[in-house]
Amino acid sequence: MPSALKDLFSAGLVKQLGKSIALNAREFDVKAFEKKVLDKQWKELELKQRMRKISTTLGECLDIPYQQQLTVLKKSASQFNGLFGMVFPDFVEVYGQAHPDLSLDALEFFTPFSSSEFAIRPFLLHYPELTLKRMMEWSKSKNYHVRRLASEGSRPRLPWAMAIPALKKDPSPVLPILENLKNDPEDYVYRSVANNLNDISKDHPQLVLTLCKKWKGQSKSADWVVKHALRTLLKKGNQEALQLFGHHDKNNVAIESFSLNKKSYSIGEQMSFRISIKNSDKKKHSFRLEYRMHYVKANGKTSPKTFLIRKTELSGGESLSISKSQWLKDFSTRKHYSGKHSIELIINGVVKSKIDFNLK
Repeated sequence: MPSALKDLFSAGLVKQLGKSIALNAREFDVKAFEKKVLDKQWKELELKQRMRKISTTLGECLDIPYQQQLTVLKKSASQFNGLFGMVFPDFVEVYGQAHPDLSLDALEFFTPFSSSEFAIRPFLLHYPELTLKRMMEWSKSKNYHVRRLASEGSRPRLPWAMAIPALKKDPSPVLPILENLKNDPEDYVYRSVANNLNDISKDHPQLVLTLCKKWKGQSKSADWVVKHALRTLLKKGNQEALQLFGHHDKNNVAIESFSLNKKSYSIGEQMSFRISIKNSDKKKHSFRLEYRMHYVKANGKTSPKTFLIRKTELSGGESLSISKSQWLKDFSTRKHYSGKHSIELIINGVVKSKIDFNLK
């Protein structure tokens, strides 16, 4: 098991790739390829830097026309998958932008072995009509990896990828692609549809809400898509999104208690809190319970993070008590800083109570 994610791009796989390429290209100098890739800087390079180093060096050592380069690479692609397999789409991104038709064919070919979701971004940027037309065709492909590429590659806010400003401004060209995929039999595909719509909701909430109202109830997969497409709006307390899932009521709830086990914690400790609520109405109501932590940042300001506690129904007059805990130790995704923090109790998108505590 590699000690770091970047070590998935290992010297062993680099050498294996070179030998595979050489079997189909007499002019390819394996030793020169290995020497150029595995130079003195190799160990210091991070994951994406290693991938780019391999793909650019492939182009330098495979000195034949681009179309012939693709023919050679296609013969080796099936031997490499996962993150390392993304070297092949990355090669297309580096060397193929002047040949969009050939390159889009190649990205379709390579994506089942890894993913072409990052490599397709420059083509969306420079050849939007051609690329979106091809992605629409991919959304009907028999291969679910290709169908997923149609959705994942067209996300306006794809993490770790270049932005596509035109799609952030106007995502309507993407919607027919997502329409084709919302009922996909593969969760790998329809999960991507939800992520795409969640991206769009950050810039065009009403557009996504309108679409989700249309889709809700059409199928099991479409319902899953709707639920997860609206996750950002639900966390923001968007009342239209909350009402779509039956969380209509903002007022008929009484906070019987909301308390922490301590008023001060040290970094590394576990904080515990207890909540007790009551449906103050005579009718049954549906409640979405969340808590929002306001973490102190290095500059002394705070950053909010919302967590779902539970979605529940309470009959008239019924009470519910819940105990929760939250680690206050550092993770790779979050670093804690001393200072005044706070925790809020949120019910159906509305902050109902707040407690401050110290972290040292």
